[in-house]
Amino acid sequence: MTSAQAELWDVSRLRFEEAPPPALTTGQRTAMDRRWAAAVRANPTLFDGPVAALTGLGRDDAGGLSVSWTRLTYRYRFLREIPDAPSVSGLFVAVLQPDGDGRLLVGRMSPTTSAPGRWQPPGGTLEPPVAGAVLDLDVLRRHAARELAEETGSDTPADALVPGPVVRDTRGGVGFLFTAPPRPARELRERYAESASAETASGANPEFDRVELVGSRPELRSLQGTVASYLELVAGRFFGA
Repeated sequence: MTSAQAELWDVSRLRFEEAPPPALTTGQRTAMDRRWAAAVRANPTLFDGPVAALTGLGRDDAGGLSVSWTRLTYRYRFLREIPDAPSVSGLFVAVLQPDGDGRLLVGRMSPTTSAPGRWQPPGGTLEPPVAGAVLDLDVLRRHAARELAEETGSDTPADALVPGPVVRDTRGGVGFLFTAPPRPARELRERYAESASAETASGANPEFDRVELVGSRPELRSLQGTVASYLELVAGRFFGA
């Protein structure tokens, strides 16, 4: 389930349906485990935590989006490298955090993350709800608020996040966007600095090793390093291009 280019969709209705995990052959599971072990040797901070993974997607002419998902762990991302293995893509949330001048906050992923050096909005891979619970917009919103707080120090409550478009990145991952209320630029920078310092002092590594406020697509392109494949498309919409 891959896409040649990122896409941005306006969605009027979301529907989620939980599906069973994909069936793997012994060879596919062994190959996946070997790739995961190699990744951990290269980056020992990687954690095989729970994720909600995309298994199917359907759109209708009325703007509805149906999402089939399943409970997996991070190692299943390596299935995309194994020929003839079941197709599994990621689900994620992202928060557009503007400052008072209409600029967007973006962060650079630290070297200990799975995407070192990549610029992206605050957010992250979607974790599944507790067993027996449904996945819905409220779960997405709460997860987005938690990611925003963890990565930037901003304490925006979940119910203040406004749902926005849905994106599909170039690897087939699907992301749910939310917009946070504007905050002064100085406050955003100070909250990030305080949060990052506290994490470092506790022996943890902040997910963002740097943040910037960008006010246009050219400013986004000028950042040193890679940029999330969907971010320029989102920025174009946000800045009115």
